[in-house]
Amino acid sequence: MKKLLLVSLLMLTVLISSVAQAKKVYNETIDPIAQIDKAVAKAKITGKYVICQVGGNWCPWCLKLADFIEKDEEIKSVIDANFLYIHVNYPRGNSAALMKKLRNPGRFGYPALVVLNQNGEVIHLQDSSFLEDGNGYDRKKVLRFLTRWTPSDII
Repeated sequence: MKKLLLVSLLMLTVLISSVAQAKKVYNETIDPIAQIDKAVAKAKITGKYVICQVGGNWCPWCLKLADFIEKDEEIKSVIDANFLYIHVNYPRGNSAALMKKLRNPGRFGYPALVVLNQNGEVIHLQDSSFLEDGNGYDRKKVLRFLTRWTPSDII
């Protein structure tokens, strides 16, 4: 019985370690506010909006959403045509300025999606749980969200 427990704990440790080694999409070394400001400056030039996927590499649902978007060509196409999509790391600790700038998206949980216009103004906060289906994300719901917040749809 002790051997079984030890083997189970060892396997769990390996599993947790492999999950921790998973693809990281959030850059934890940059200033998130500077990252947003840079994206907004580029949005002014390109005529696109900015979507901030706020979360972190510590968040399994954040990584699921990033992977889901990366693998769906139609979703990627809608994003590429209309948005600058950035992964904004939610730093654990001093994040009051970031949360104020983005109108406290963390109240919805993570990932939270924040749509900014070319002036950097928050025009929509999306609770990502409404885009979920079971253990993943629903393609139709994600596309509906994206197509309702394009620059051509907001006058």
